[in-house]
Amino acid sequence: MPITTCVFDAYGTLFDVSAAAREAASEPAFPALEGNWQALAMHWRDRQLQYTWLRAVTGDHCDFWQVTQDGLDWALEACGLAGDAALRERLLQLYFELSAYPEVPTMLSALKSKGLTTAILSNGSPAMLEGAVGSAGLTDLLDANLSVESVGVFKPSAKVYNLVETELNVSKSEVLFVSSNGWDAGCAAAYGFRTAWVNRLGLPVDRLPGTPHHELTDLSTLPKLIAANA
Repeated sequence: MPITTCVFDAYGTLFDVSAAAREAASEPAFPALEGNWQALAMHWRDRQLQYTWLRAVTGDHCDFWQVTQDGLDWALEACGLAGDAALRERLLQLYFELSAYPEVPTMLSALKSKGLTTAILSNGSPAMLEGAVGSAGLTDLLDANLSVESVGVFKPSAKVYNLVETELNVSKSEVLFVSSNGWDAGCAAAYGFRTAWVNRLGLPVDRLPGTPHHELTDLSTLPKLIAANA
């Protein structure tokens, strides 16, 4: 069947997860971040994801905002910045308003002009997704923001991927799932979606039961990919 629905992971796919640390480092109030923000951003993201996986395995669910704060606290301590309450508050504020990658608005506009349904499927809480989508000016370009909070478990649980079919009323064969996380794209492929991995960092393919069907360096070529597979 042709692709009728394009579903995106949010963080790292549509929204730049390094933007919060980078923007804070450019502000005069936080000189300690100037040569340290890349390490902080990396540690923050790594722990954020690791905590979602561990909570999914143990069944000890909390919302993604809590996981984001926990990951930041670990990263701040690892970078020798624990105890800086003003920096912590600023980083969390910036994370709530993450900027989209430059190509995202044009890409989504192109998909909408072709009549495709566009949606987010994310670990993010509803409030986080609303904040990011609104601050990036993407509200009118997305038909739905699906959060794992409705099923109470993080990706890559099949319960999360099931939300696409139940909430958007589409079959797996109509969906292209897009993620910058290789593990997410691979697990979604094993679930039954056609998938595209946005491999911005040129990483190897994860060794998982599923393998992404397409690999992109950014999202700018996605409309052409979908047109070629219509």
